[in-house]
Amino acid sequence: MHLLPGLMLALFEGPVTKQLAHLNAVDIAVIAIYFGIVLFIGFYLKGSANTSEEFFMAGREMTAWIAGLSFVSANLGSLELMGWAGSAYQYGILATHWYWIGAIPAMLFLGIIMMPFYYISKVNSVPGYLYLRYGNGARALSAVSFAFMTVLMSGINMYSMALVMKVVLGWNLNFSIWVSSITVALYVALGGLRSAIYNEVLQFILIWLGALLVPILGLIEAGGWTKLKAQILTNVGNTQYVHMWSGLGHFSDNPMGVHWSGIVFGLGLVISFGYWTTDFLVVQRVLSAHNLRAARMAPIIGAGFKMAVPFIVILPGLIALSVLPFHLVGESQAVATGQHSYNEVLPLMLVRYCGPGLLGLGVTALIAGFMSGMAGNVSAFSTVWTYDIYGAFLNKKASDRHYVSMGRWCTFVGVLISVGTAYLVQHAASIMDYVQSLFSFFIAPLFGTVILGMLWKRATKAGGFWGLLAGTATAVGLWAWVHNDPSAVRYVALSPDARALALDMYRALWSWLVCVIVTVVVSYMTPARPVAELEGLVYGASPIPQEHDEHWYQKPIVWAGAIAVLFIILNIIFW
Repeated sequence: MHLLPGLMLALFEGPVTKQLAHLNAVDIAVIAIYFGIVLFIGFYLKGSANTSEEFFMAGREMTAWIAGLSFVSANLGSLELMGWAGSAYQYGILATHWYWIGAIPAMLFLGIIMMPFYYISKVNSVPGYLYLRYGNGARALSAVSFAFMTVLMSGINMYSMALVMKVVLGWNLNFSIWVSSITVALYVALGGLRSAIYNEVLQFILIWLGALLVPILGLIEAGGWTKLKAQILTNVGNTQYVHMWSGLGHFSDNPMGVHWSGIVFGLGLVISFGYWTTDFLVVQRVLSAHNLRAARMAPIIGAGFKMAVPFIVILPGLIALSVLPFHLVGESQAVATGQHSYNEVLPLMLVRYCGPGLLGLGVTALIAGFMSGMAGNVSAFSTVWTYDIYGAFLNKKASDRHYVSMGRWCTFVGVLISVGTAYLVQHAASIMDYVQSLFSFFIAPLFGTVILGMLWKRATKAGGFWGLLAGTATAVGLWAWVHNDPSAVRYVALSPDARALALDMYRALWSWLVCVIVTVVVSYMTPARPVAELEGLVYGASPIPQEHDEHWYQKPIVWAGAIAVLFIILNIIFW
């Protein structure tokens, strides 16, 4: 209830007077055309979303390239564009870890190791896999947790879009939130996952066309990468703002207050693998592929594009450290003092470099990113609610047509809940603090449960449920401990110098370890399922379908190897 006064104030706030730019007729036309195309796609695809397979899984007809671009684009919302641009301003190039070690290995692992079991089992969701492997207990817990997380994440995207409109154009927050939410609700409810995927591919293209303007023009102003690094050193006085690994030997040696063990194990192993291999928001896009090879190639294609994303997200934050004549502050301080916050880095840079016409394209790119994130969360929420909560526990014998209708209506309900959570984000110190806390609560323990289920035949139903519950409770408990006693950070994150994002990494690591240990212990105390019942679900109990590629260079493992080599080279270059 302590959030109610702030919520009511937000609902009835007056027009925002702070405004950085004005749209001319061309800018307005670009934005209007984008909204028109998005809605047209939804109405056009309505006839292709009449069955549950079509509405929730896009008919499983997507090619590897469409599924792969959608796989990346569904994640390319405010978490990427606004959150990490702000984090790059706060922490420097260290933020790139969330794109490289925090994504690439996990995406390749999903494509090569895990997709065969997701795909051949023909599950409609990650909780659906848990049902086949562990039973209804693990399914219910993961479905409820995921549904809760998705509406909170959707609220982040709504708030971020409204923030851009407020900073750049002076628009009222509430107007922007409701326009974006109604648009997303309409095109997802009409065309289902197919509509969301096609719009995400369109949004991916727009993001690159619009967001590329800032890093290119910013590097020109700074005089190139070498001069940019020198100017950052002059402004902040810390060389670790432009190095990824060399300052991770001690918590106090880098601006993020993190140790290499947190990056490698907390982020690289737990958070990264948890998100990219078990978060149904992104896995759903891959499950829509038309065959197993396309399903395996989609994450690999996505990994290739993911490595380039820091150029349009991290680089603007670094450029801001060099060229902005004022300092940015945390969100709560910005609200109290009227200063610009970390989360406003990208719109500030957009206004700096984009004149009339280009500004409309840049703003449209940001709107596309936010709506992509919203649509991804809403479509995933609709699927998990309908299949894994409503259909599994509340109404098991309804017709296919009824489930499609339920999916459409819960799309609108999910959007309405997301609108409420959008206002709660205003109370977070930064978008990334909010997001990473959610990941450590739900994604980290879920990864422990899924990976043990796929790789270990001895894991039992009771082990899966109690391990997932213990891991989730551990994450929430550690968060509450530090929230009530800030000095506890020395125990949770192993150092009093650890900061928010470092704390999130270690909280995720502990929750994953607890999940794994409890699952193993309880599994040895309870009877295992016969191996014959695990076919199609566990390595060692399932024949993997053979893929017949005409040439060696068509094999997914070859492309995964090429991406892995490039990944290693980039980390060495920016060491």
